[in-house]
Amino acid sequence: MIKMYEKNNPAAVKSANLAIKVVKLYRFLTEQKQEFIMSKQVLRSGTSIGANVKESLYAQSKADFLAKINIALKEAAETEYWLELLLNTEYITREQFEYVNCETNEIIRILLATVKTIKTKQQEKI
Repeated sequence: MIKMYEKNNPAAVKSANLAIKVVKLYRFLTEQKQEFIMSKQVLRSGTSIGANVKESLYAQSKADFLAKINIALKEAAETEYWLELLLNTEYITREQFEYVNCETNEIIRILLATVKTIKTKQQEKI
């Protein structure tokens, strides 16, 4: 298997796991439900989280790191939106929603804590 994430980084692990779930959800939506618009949106945002977290591992500066984490956070919030819309339009069941959204919420909490920690440390230096 291709190494997708750093095992000691919870955000990287969870975002990679979420991306896998989102890809599987996309396949289900397009093949079984013939839904192509919202499924593409959730695929894009749900896989972008991990890409930005991975990029943050190689940030050129603290500001670059924070920017990547903030982008990942925005993508996670967008993913949550699309999942809620898919649930409320009955393209996915509550069980399918929970299966994917649980990971999304965990990522949001991790990324929010990361942003808060960085901003607190920046304030302490001032």
